[in-house]
Amino acid sequence: MLRGTPFHRRTSAICESQNWRRWAGCLVAGSYELTHEREYYAIRSSAALIDVSPLHKYLVEGKDAARLLDHLVTRDVSKCRVGQVMYTPWCNEDGKMIDDGTLSRLDDNTFRLTSADPNYRRLVDHSIGLRDVRITDVSDSLAALALQGPLSRAVLEKAFEIDLSGLKYFRLTPAKGRGIPVTISRTGYTGDLGYEIWVDAGQAEALWDLLIDCGLDYGITPAGILALDLARVEAGLILIEVDYVSVERAMIEAQTSTPLELGLGWTVSLDKRANFTGKKALRAEAERGPAWQLVGLEVDWDSLERLYLEVALPPLVLGDVAADAERLTFAQRAKHDLAVATVRQGALEAAALRGEDERHALIDGQHLAVDDRDVARSLPGQQNFLAPHAGRHRTDTEEVLCRLVDVNDPAVGIEQGDAVRHAIAHGFHQALQGGDLFARLPKLGLQHGGAGDVRGFVARTIASV
Repeated sequence: MLRGTPFHRRTSAICESQNWRRWAGCLVAGSYELTHEREYYAIRSSAALIDVSPLHKYLVEGKDAARLLDHLVTRDVSKCRVGQVMYTPWCNEDGKMIDDGTLSRLDDNTFRLTSADPNYRRLVDHSIGLRDVRITDVSDSLAALALQGPLSRAVLEKAFEIDLSGLKYFRLTPAKGRGIPVTISRTGYTGDLGYEIWVDAGQAEALWDLLIDCGLDYGITPAGILALDLARVEAGLILIEVDYVSVERAMIEAQTSTPLELGLGWTVSLDKRANFTGKKALRAEAERGPAWQLVGLEVDWDSLERLYLEVALPPLVLGDVAADAERLTFAQRAKHDLAVATVRQGALEAAALRGEDERHALIDGQHLAVDDRDVARSLPGQQNFLAPHAGRHRTDTEEVLCRLVDVNDPAVGIEQGDAVRHAIAHGFHQALQGGDLFARLPKLGLQHGGAGDVRGFVARTIASV
């Protein structure tokens, strides 16, 4: 039986479209209005309030909590400091993805793990033999809202009378507003400046009212998961059962994926001491290279429509690209059709050998633009498809990318972030040929050697976060 979230009394009262979607057994708004466009633009221009309570949430407590999690997830939990959040996958023994989520360290011996699918039994199974660890499913007792957009910080600072300018990306802090204790994490699923607010379910409605009241002057807009999905595609963020199939739900081997195939190699800590599930298989794959690679596609609609008409069915396989229609979307900001697809390793190399631009692949006679996703997947929140524009708020991605630039000069930092972001969004080699970026490479600690240097820069930046 479907049930409402702790915010359902508030969301149902304003959902004019009655466009409801199922998420982990809960009803959530697909869009509050007849279309999701205004809600999407709130994410990109003001502040969007999104109910993300259906996430599965688990508290892992005790002296052996870190040890349990280190044997489950691919990240090195020993490096997770108190107040830090890590994005991480976890796999089976063959290195195939089971699920992914965020891991927050609330204190020395307390962690909170979120996931798309239920994982309580898995956590309990991994705790066998450990003396001091307790696992609590807090999915129903803990509510969550995502506040995403360039004005989200201003809304939260007004609501909780707190300075959030020093809260780093993927960090969290406690706060209190109108007597409501919450935890604020600088995380999200949009690629824009954003936060997630975690609160006891009993005070969920009071929190909603507080944020709406304080956000009116900033254009706060309740947004459904249709707008959220568009934003995450633009940001190059993956979604289970859409961009990959959990190995526990896959019907055949070909449906499964590894973190390396999904561009999540940066989340696999092969050098950590813990022998996490799937480590041996992932080490072997890292040595030989993944067979597939998740990429972004800029799709020419006319040619795609012709393909549809020829067979009267949506294509499932286009040459070296495996794709499905659920991943195709029209990007409001970029003003073209985008898709996420899985490409057989070597397809882009073959295109390069034919003398084509490395950002493109000739697939069944159709020329589709393909963005290199190594960097896009190397950084949560990467706005891979969004071109830079003047006069906008610096995004989380840019703030991280600018860490190696002169942080005492904000103007230089933003300018440098635009240059690097442009290189990522429009193809490494094309942008690296430009004189402006080339002149700035020494400041980034890069040489003019192509995509590998940009990847190395991002890797070093992530390591310093």
